[in-house]
Amino acid sequence: MESVSAVFAGTALALFGAALLLWTGARALHRAPVAHGVSPVASTALTTLFGLVFLGLGVWCFTLV
Repeated sequence: MESVSAVFAGTALALFGAALLLWTGARALHRAPVAHGVSPVASTALTTLFGLVFLGLGVWCFTLV
């Protein structure tokens, strides 16, 4: 039963992380702001960092299966 929870959490985290990285990349490619009212460099860097963290957590959950 624990493996089902790990697979669900891993899938959710990996999908969110991948989508966040894809969205950030698309915004940066078009030179559009990632977050309004924040430095473009800081918002792109933090969003990329959190996308990688969520993707890494998703992969880590899959290793628990």
